[in-house]
Amino acid sequence: MKRLLVLLMLASPATAQVTPNFTQGSMQSTTTTTIDIDRTIATNVYGGDYSSWSGTNVVPSGDIADTATTYSIHTAGDQFQLEIVSRSAGKIQDSLVTETIEQNTVTTSLSVFSQ
Repeated sequence: MKRLLVLLMLASPATAQVTPNFTQGSMQSTTTTTIDIDRTIATNVYGGDYSSWSGTNVVPSGDIADTATTYSIHTAGDQFQLEIVSRSAGKIQDSLVTETIEQNTVTTSLSVFSQ
């Protein structure tokens, strides 16, 4: 019986109480994050068939769509202006933008503790 009691005492878990030996303190942490993004944006702009004319002191002889149309000055000797815009359907503009985005982030945290 005495042997069983000794064995039970040896098998029981040991507990200990730990008391920190500091009264106050602080901890600082700094994290640096770097992000590099390379991107390319390609854009194609398409448009339809377009014809127009504008002007001052100018008179057309017919419809602008007709290639035989002529333009004459309304009042001779006065200033005049004529602008004709003609574009066939299809791609009217291409653009390619390549850019690099660099982002650096620094985070600093401070923890203060006391007992």
